[in-house]
Amino acid sequence: MESATGETERQLVVFSLGAEAYGVPIGAVREIIRMQEITRVPRSPDFVEGVVNLRGKVIPVVDLRKRLGIVGAGRSEENRIVVVDGGAEDIGMIVDTVTEVLRVPAVSVEPLSAVVSSSDTDYALGIAKLETRLIILLDLRRALSEVEKSSCVGLAGAKETTR
Repeated sequence: MESATGETERQLVVFSLGAEAYGVPIGAVREIIRMQEITRVPRSPDFVEGVVNLRGKVIPVVDLRKRLGIVGAGRSEENRIVVVDGGAEDIGMIVDTVTEVLRVPAVSVEPLSAVVSSSDTDYALGIAKLETRLIILLDLRRALSEVEKSSCVGLAGAKETTR
């Protein structure tokens, strides 16, 4: 059976933030890396942790818990940075753990209810219903506004010019 868009399944990278599972389309993910030393950048938004040097390229890093307003625990060995295509530049998103790459039938994905969605949550694509759990589908490219993306890209550029 196909979805309204003609797709039969979605392939997702699934990660956790707290007790919840989130999924992002695999095509949006450039790579997943272990946590590394993050260089703080003064006067950046509170959800921006700083920048990392990834094979000679400076990448801004966002704490996804802070960005989504999820109360969080400290860092652990399980934390990962999911590097996503941010449009003009790649952006790293810190998640608690990356659990799996999963194929989900398109018919098991439902849009968010109007009760839980708003203009502030337009990065939430829907909910994937599996037998034993629900996975919140995100578009990480839309998790940051254009102004916030520009700010992050500016941070990476500023760090590169200071070297």
